[in-house]
Amino acid sequence: MEIEDIITILVFVISVFIGVFSFYKSRKLRIDLEKREEDTKRRMYELSILKELGDRIGYSLNVQNIIDIITGSLHQFIDYSVVSYMFLEPEKVIFKVHLEKSVSRKFVDEIKLRMLKSVSALSGVDFQKTRIEEILSGAVLAEEIDAPVNSFFNIPLVIAGKVVGVLTIADVESGLYKEEEMTILYKITQQASQAVTRLQEVVEIEQKKLNAMMESMSEGVVMTDLDYRILVVNPAAKQAVGLDGKKEITVFDFVDKLSGKFDFRGRIEESVKLDKVFISEEVQLNERFFQIIVSPVKSRTAGDKENILGSVTIFRDVTHEKEIEKMKEDFTSMIVHELRTPLDGVKKVIELIRTTKVKKEQQMNYFQMMYHSSSDMLELINNLLDVAKIESDKFKIVKQPASIKEAIENRVKMLEVAAKDAKVELVTRIGQDVPEKVNFDRNTISQVLNNLISNAIKFTKENGKIVVRVLLHKNGQDVIKEAGDKNVTWFLKDGIDYAKIPDSLFISVTDNGIGISPEAINELFIKFSQVRNMFTEKGGTGLGLAIVKSIVESHGGIVGVESVEGRGSTFYFTIPIT
Repeated sequence: MEIEDIITILVFVISVFIGVFSFYKSRKLRIDLEKREEDTKRRMYELSILKELGDRIGYSLNVQNIIDIITGSLHQFIDYSVVSYMFLEPEKVIFKVHLEKSVSRKFVDEIKLRMLKSVSALSGVDFQKTRIEEILSGAVLAEEIDAPVNSFFNIPLVIAGKVVGVLTIADVESGLYKEEEMTILYKITQQASQAVTRLQEVVEIEQKKLNAMMESMSEGVVMTDLDYRILVVNPAAKQAVGLDGKKEITVFDFVDKLSGKFDFRGRIEESVKLDKVFISEEVQLNERFFQIIVSPVKSRTAGDKENILGSVTIFRDVTHEKEIEKMKEDFTSMIVHELRTPLDGVKKVIELIRTTKVKKEQQMNYFQMMYHSSSDMLELINNLLDVAKIESDKFKIVKQPASIKEAIENRVKMLEVAAKDAKVELVTRIGQDVPEKVNFDRNTISQVLNNLISNAIKFTKENGKIVVRVLLHKNGQDVIKEAGDKNVTWFLKDGIDYAKIPDSLFISVTDNGIGISPEAINELFIKFSQVRNMFTEKGGTGLGLAIVKSIVESHGGIVGVESVEGRGSTFYFTIPIT
């Protein structure tokens, strides 16, 4: 063979080799390019579906809406005959099927059976007997298409670690789905589930805060949705209607408890349908009075449109307000009576002096009567002014070094005439260790002494005795023991922690009068309150004790009373030594 032939053969072989190499190289490049295009397509789908989820769902916790968006976009990158999901609800299973191509009823039933087995295995609960709500969309069922399920895969739907359903892709063709498609769909579903889980955790945290706030509210709160299902009910609402301790509560429980007193269901329906707030009159429930307020609950959309979501009912306890209003009415009536009596007396005396000839000695008696009546009115008016100052926080005291002994002796001297008229003995007992001077407001403490001693005279029977005492109390010591060491007799009882009282003057007024009941003692120092069977019968308002309490507390002291009905009482107050 000549050299030219050999060269020709070599050139041919090399050409063939290069051609084959170029063919396979271009084929590989084409395959790589196709793969890159496919990967890009899948990636673009992934990004577009995630963006769509973000745009259309936002902060929604509706998992079904999220799955609807995912299933509605699958045709962009994957072929299938049927896409479906099964979603678990408390009392039913939602089975939603979209037919991209026509299949038989048998095909759908087979998918349903497979999905039921899958969710049962994933959740550990048998759903075979659970009610299934089926929703079909897309192409029509065609019984003549007898193709079985040949390609099939499930993706579990998990929210906060709990299986809530399963997503399924199925087709009549075999070996259709590759790992790449399943991975992308699984990834999208997982990202959506994780987003919902995170949002759900935030909502649960806020819900716990809201529940804690609702639990601590003194007003009863009941929130219902548009189907009259109770979403929120706090302990105060349960207690108001007598449902304490009951866990599962429905709107019918409230309807039953409020029957004949308040149309609970009707007012909620009226509030929601008419977008109106309803406020009831006072309703008595279990010996308490409530004002019931029903209002629609609304949300504002992006277009500034309001949507009604349900209603909220508030049980506002007005028992205390009603009691205060009653006390104020009684108090006003009492004040009118207290002013009318002395005014009427003054008027009659003046008429008597004007219309008849009165001897000079009788005139002095009449003038004395007018003086006492006007003094009573002035005292009442001064008490009212003091109460007004206390209420407006304008009641001021000026502490200066003064003698408590002198203050008591002056008050006792002024009231001796009244004590003699009542045939009551009035004495003082001042401890030898009581300091000569202590910082206090002499005028207001004199007012306290005047009130307590005057009351004691009023409520002590003839031949009775009133003792005004002053003891020096040391912090950490028991007042009862300190008094016992000095042979003091009074009505203070053991069991009260007097040891915590700082170094103070302990001043008491003890009488052996009619005494006070335990129930009445609790009301003695309350503004606008009076002990009817005491002060009204003796011609007083009881207002002075509220002033006494404010004066003593303004000095940093305490005030109190102990009593035994039929035997007498001990009123006491303290003045800290500073």
